[in-house]
Amino acid sequence: MKIQIINGPNLNLVGKRQTGLYGEMSMDEYLDCIRKAFSDIQIDYFHSNIEGELVDKIQEVGFSYDGIIINAGGYTHTSVSIADALAAVETPAVEVHITNILARDEYRHVSFIANACKGSIMGFGLDSYRLGIEALIGM
Repeated sequence: MKIQIINGPNLNLVGKRQTGLYGEMSMDEYLDCIRKAFSDIQIDYFHSNIEGELVDKIQEVGFSYDGIIINAGGYTHTSVSIADALAAVETPAVEVHITNILARDEYRHVSFIANACKGSIMGFGLDSYRLGIEALIGM
């Protein structure tokens, strides 16, 4: 099984940025943990702060991978292009968020990408990614 994790804007700062919200563990440290926990699964990681690069990555893996875990960051609430890319590919996607976006600013309550995903997981810190992987395994 091959899973692609795709992270959007500012998620490269996890572990440094707003640690009260996002925690103190970096994404690289967390990736080491989940790769050990799911050693029989190929887990690839991609980050970009640029919307078009996220679309390109979705299109690149969207017909050859078994699953996509996507945290589009702020693009969750603005990007029709990312939603269209997820809808255009065959690979199932799970939307994840480190924080509970419904408990934050009102503009964060709307996800443009949710309709193109099999489901959404939010509010469990970095563990949201593990839960997303488990959801994909169960599909």
